[in-house]
Amino acid sequence: MSDATDTTETESATDEVAAPSAEGDGLVLTVTDAAMTKVLEIRNGEDDAENTALRVMIVGTRGVEFDYDLSLETIADAPDDAHVYTIDELTIIIPADSVEDMRGSTLDIPSNPMQGGLVIRNPNRPPVLAPEDIDLTGTLEEKVKQLLDLSINPALAAHGGFASLVKIEAETIVHVLMGGGCQGCSMSAQTLTEGIKTSIMEAIPEVTEVVDATDHTAGENPFYS
Repeated sequence: MSDATDTTETESATDEVAAPSAEGDGLVLTVTDAAMTKVLEIRNGEDDAENTALRVMIVGTRGVEFDYDLSLETIADAPDDAHVYTIDELTIIIPADSVEDMRGSTLDIPSNPMQGGLVIRNPNRPPVLAPEDIDLTGTLEEKVKQLLDLSINPALAAHGGFASLVKIEAETIVHVLMGGGCQGCSMSAQTLTEGIKTSIMEAIPEVTEVVDATDHTAGENPFYS
Protein backbone atom coordinates (compact mmCIF):
# COMPACT_ATOMS: atom_id res chain seq x y z
CA MET A 1 0.00 0.00 0.00
CA SER A 2 1.27 3.47 -0.78
CA ASP A 3 2.31 5.57 2.18
CA ALA A 4 -0.20 8.14 3.32
CA THR A 5 0.95 11.70 3.54
CA ASP A 6 -0.06 14.28 6.11
CA THR A 7 -2.13 17.19 4.96
CA THR A 8 -2.63 20.82 5.80
CA GLU A 9 -6.36 20.68 5.13
CA THR A 10 -8.64 21.63 8.01
CA GLU A 11 -12.09 21.46 6.49
CA SER A 12 -14.45 18.82 7.79
CA ALA A 13 -14.43 15.58 5.86
CA THR A 14 -17.38 15.16 3.55
CA ASP A 15 -17.73 11.50 4.46
CA GLU A 16 -19.03 10.24 7.75
CA VAL A 17 -16.43 8.65 9.99
CA ALA A 18 -17.00 4.93 10.19
CA ALA A 19 -18.49 3.86 13.52
CA PRO A 20 -16.19 1.71 15.67
CA SER A 21 -17.11 -1.72 16.92
CA ALA A 22 -17.24 -2.49 20.62
CA GLU A 23 -13.55 -3.32 20.40
CA GLY A 24 -12.78 0.19 19.18
CA ASP A 25 -13.21 2.04 22.46
CA GLY A 26 -10.44 4.57 22.94
CA LEU A 27 -9.99 5.23 19.24
CA VAL A 28 -6.71 6.79 18.25
CA LEU A 29 -7.33 7.07 14.51
CA THR A 30 -10.79 7.22 12.92
CA VAL A 31 -11.51 6.40 9.28
CA THR A 32 -13.94 8.11 6.93
CA ASP A 33 -16.26 6.00 4.79
CA ALA A 34 -14.35 6.91 1.63
CA ALA A 35 -11.00 5.92 3.12
CA MET A 36 -12.50 2.73 4.55
CA THR A 37 -13.76 1.72 1.11
CA LYS A 38 -10.35 2.31 -0.42
CA VAL A 39 -8.43 0.45 2.28
CA LEU A 40 -10.78 -2.53 2.29
CA GLU A 41 -10.56 -2.76 -1.50
CA ILE A 42 -6.80 -3.12 -1.23
CA ARG A 43 -6.88 -5.37 1.82
CA ASN A 44 -9.44 -7.71 0.29
CA GLY A 45 -6.95 -8.47 -2.45
CA GLU A 46 -4.65 -10.12 0.10
CA ASP A 47 -4.53 -13.92 0.39
CA ASP A 48 -5.64 -13.88 4.04
CA ALA A 49 -7.69 -10.70 4.07
CA GLU A 50 -9.72 -11.45 7.21
CA ASN A 51 -6.55 -11.78 9.27
CA THR A 52 -4.87 -8.74 7.75
CA ALA A 53 -4.84 -5.35 9.46
CA LEU A 54 -3.89 -1.83 8.50
CA ARG A 55 -0.80 -0.70 10.41
CA VAL A 56 -0.36 3.05 10.75
CA MET A 57 2.71 4.55 12.38
CA ILE A 58 4.63 7.80 12.64
CA VAL A 59 8.10 7.41 11.14
CA GLY A 60 9.43 10.94 11.49
CA THR A 61 8.62 14.56 10.81
CA ARG A 62 8.52 16.85 7.79
CA GLY A 63 8.87 20.39 9.04
CA VAL A 64 5.83 21.12 11.18
CA GLU A 65 4.02 17.89 10.27
CA PHE A 66 4.41 14.21 11.13
CA ASP A 67 5.44 11.71 8.46
CA TYR A 68 3.56 8.40 8.32
CA ASP A 69 3.88 4.87 7.02
CA LEU A 70 0.87 2.68 6.23
CA SER A 71 1.09 -1.02 5.48
CA LEU A 72 -0.93 -4.21 5.61
CA GLU A 73 0.19 -6.55 8.37
CA THR A 74 -0.95 -9.89 9.76
CA ILE A 75 -2.97 -9.25 12.91
CA ALA A 76 -1.11 -11.96 14.80
CA ASP A 77 2.17 -10.16 14.15
CA ALA A 78 1.12 -7.02 16.02
CA PRO A 79 3.50 -6.21 18.90
CA ASP A 80 2.13 -6.92 22.36
CA ASP A 81 2.20 -3.24 23.30
CA ALA A 82 0.56 -2.00 20.09
CA HIS A 83 -2.89 -0.40 20.15
CA VAL A 84 -5.14 -2.79 18.20
CA TYR A 85 -8.83 -2.17 17.55
CA THR A 86 -11.46 -2.65 14.87
CA ILE A 87 -13.65 -0.26 12.91
CA ASP A 88 -16.34 -2.07 10.96
CA GLU A 89 -14.46 -4.79 9.02
CA LEU A 90 -11.02 -3.26 9.43
CA THR A 91 -8.52 -4.00 12.18
CA ILE A 92 -6.08 -1.17 12.85
CA ILE A 93 -2.67 -1.52 14.46
CA ILE A 94 -0.89 1.52 15.87
CA PRO A 95 2.54 0.98 17.46
CA ALA A 96 2.80 2.13 21.05
CA ASP A 97 5.24 4.94 20.31
CA SER A 98 2.82 6.49 17.76
CA VAL A 99 -0.34 6.39 19.85
CA GLU A 100 -0.21 9.72 21.68
CA ASP A 101 0.99 11.72 18.69
CA MET A 102 -1.79 10.24 16.52
CA ARG A 103 -4.64 10.47 19.01
CA GLY A 104 -7.61 12.30 17.48
CA SER A 105 -6.45 11.80 13.86
CA THR A 106 -8.61 10.87 10.89
CA LEU A 107 -7.66 8.77 7.86
CA ASP A 108 -9.32 10.15 4.75
CA ILE A 109 -8.95 10.59 1.01
CA PRO A 110 -7.64 13.92 -0.35
CA SER A 111 -10.14 16.72 -0.94
CA ASN A 112 -8.52 17.30 -4.33
CA PRO A 113 -9.85 14.56 -6.63
CA MET A 114 -6.67 14.84 -8.72
CA GLN A 115 -4.55 13.78 -5.74
CA GLY A 116 -4.27 10.05 -5.11
CA GLY A 117 -3.51 8.06 -2.00
CA LEU A 118 -4.74 8.73 1.52
CA VAL A 119 -4.26 11.60 3.93
CA ILE A 120 -4.08 11.75 7.70
CA ARG A 121 -5.56 14.82 9.34
CA ASN A 122 -3.80 15.07 12.66
CA PRO A 123 -4.50 17.85 15.20
CA ASN A 124 -1.15 17.13 16.87
CA ARG A 125 2.16 18.65 15.82
CA PRO A 126 5.72 17.48 16.41
CA PRO A 127 7.81 19.60 18.81
CA VAL A 128 10.06 20.78 16.00
CA LEU A 129 9.64 24.46 16.80
CA ALA A 130 11.18 24.19 20.23
CA PRO A 131 14.45 26.16 20.50
CA GLU A 132 17.17 23.69 21.39
CA ASP A 133 20.58 24.90 22.61
CA ILE A 134 20.02 28.40 21.21
CA ASP A 135 21.62 31.24 23.16
CA LEU A 136 19.39 34.25 22.59
CA THR A 137 21.08 37.58 23.27
CA GLY A 138 20.48 41.28 22.76
CA THR A 139 17.27 43.26 22.71
CA LEU A 140 13.84 41.69 22.58
CA GLU A 141 13.70 42.34 18.84
CA GLU A 142 17.09 40.70 18.34
CA LYS A 143 16.11 37.66 20.41
CA VAL A 144 12.91 37.13 18.43
CA LYS A 145 14.77 37.40 15.12
CA GLN A 146 17.41 34.93 16.32
CA LEU A 147 14.73 32.46 17.38
CA LEU A 148 12.93 32.76 14.05
CA ASP A 149 16.13 32.37 12.03
CA LEU A 150 17.71 29.54 14.01
CA SER A 151 14.78 27.43 15.18
CA ILE A 152 11.41 28.27 13.65
CA ASN A 153 12.15 29.06 10.01
CA PRO A 154 14.26 25.93 9.37
CA ALA A 155 11.16 23.90 10.30
CA LEU A 156 8.78 26.02 8.22
CA ALA A 157 11.15 25.81 5.24
CA ALA A 158 10.05 22.20 4.68
CA HIS A 159 6.73 23.68 3.49
CA GLY A 160 8.30 26.56 1.60
CA GLY A 161 7.22 29.01 4.27
CA PHE A 162 8.77 31.41 6.72
CA ALA A 163 7.89 33.65 9.65
CA SER A 164 9.18 37.16 10.14
CA LEU A 165 8.99 39.78 12.86
CA VAL A 166 6.77 42.73 11.95
CA LYS A 167 7.10 44.84 15.08
CA ILE A 168 7.32 44.91 18.84
CA GLU A 169 4.35 46.66 20.46
CA ALA A 170 4.38 48.08 23.98
CA GLU A 171 7.80 46.49 24.53
CA THR A 172 6.35 42.98 25.15
CA ILE A 173 3.89 42.19 22.34
CA VAL A 174 5.38 40.49 19.26
CA HIS A 175 3.71 40.74 15.84
CA VAL A 176 4.67 37.90 13.49
CA LEU A 177 3.87 37.49 9.81
CA MET A 178 3.88 34.18 7.96
CA GLY A 179 4.76 34.11 4.27
CA GLY A 180 5.77 31.88 1.40
CA GLY A 181 4.03 28.52 1.50
CA CYS A 182 2.52 29.42 4.87
CA GLN A 183 0.55 32.43 3.62
CA GLY A 184 -2.96 31.31 2.79
CA CYS A 185 -2.18 27.77 3.99
CA SER A 186 -5.15 26.42 5.90
CA MET A 187 -2.92 25.40 8.80
CA SER A 188 -0.83 28.58 9.04
CA ALA A 189 -2.93 30.21 11.76
CA GLN A 190 -2.88 27.02 13.82
CA THR A 191 0.87 26.62 13.26
CA LEU A 192 1.45 30.14 14.51
CA THR A 193 -0.85 29.72 17.50
CA GLU A 194 0.27 26.28 18.61
CA GLY A 195 3.88 26.28 17.49
CA ILE A 196 5.44 29.68 16.96
CA LYS A 197 3.61 31.47 19.76
CA THR A 198 4.49 28.74 22.24
CA SER A 199 8.12 28.67 21.16
CA ILE A 200 8.56 32.43 21.40
CA MET A 201 6.87 32.77 24.78
CA GLU A 202 8.75 29.83 26.28
CA ALA A 203 12.14 30.93 24.94
CA ILE A 204 11.66 34.63 25.69
CA PRO A 205 9.70 34.99 28.96
CA GLU A 206 9.41 38.78 28.67
CA VAL A 207 7.06 38.34 25.68
CA THR A 208 3.47 38.62 26.90
CA GLU A 209 1.62 38.08 23.62
CA VAL A 210 2.25 36.95 20.02
CA VAL A 211 -0.03 38.49 17.39
CA ASP A 212 -0.65 36.96 13.96
CA ALA A 213 -0.10 39.73 11.41
CA THR A 214 -0.58 37.44 8.39
CA ASP A 215 -3.13 38.35 5.73
CA HIS A 216 -4.86 34.96 5.54
CA THR A 217 -7.09 36.07 2.66
CA ALA A 218 -4.01 36.21 0.43
CA GLY A 219 -1.63 33.51 -0.76
CA GLU A 220 -2.19 30.57 -3.06
CA ASN A 221 -4.79 28.90 -0.83
CA PRO A 222 -6.73 31.52 1.16
CA PHE A 223 -9.08 30.01 3.71
CA TYR A 224 -10.73 33.08 5.22
CA SER A 225 -11.95 34.47 1.88
